Amino acid sequence: EPMTAGILSGRRVVKPFGLNGGEAGALGKNYVERKDGTLEELGSTGVVEMNTGDVFVIETPGGGGYGLESGDSES
Repeated sequence: EPMTAGILSGRRVVKPFGLNGGEAGALGKNYVERKDGTLEELGSTGVVEMNTGDVFVIETPGGGGYGLESGDSES
């Protein structure tokens, strides 16, 4: 049955930061995969009409790293 879906999320534009030389994490993504295979990108907030067979996908952001890869941390 058709429905209206909404999302309110964060870290879709600015990556989660790392600490002590660690790299930034990955951005999150929100999108709808339509029954016909097309993808409709959503921002961090949005409302979308969905139909039977559509899939609402939320890819959560990855956390930022801690410390340098060598095990040494920046001072």
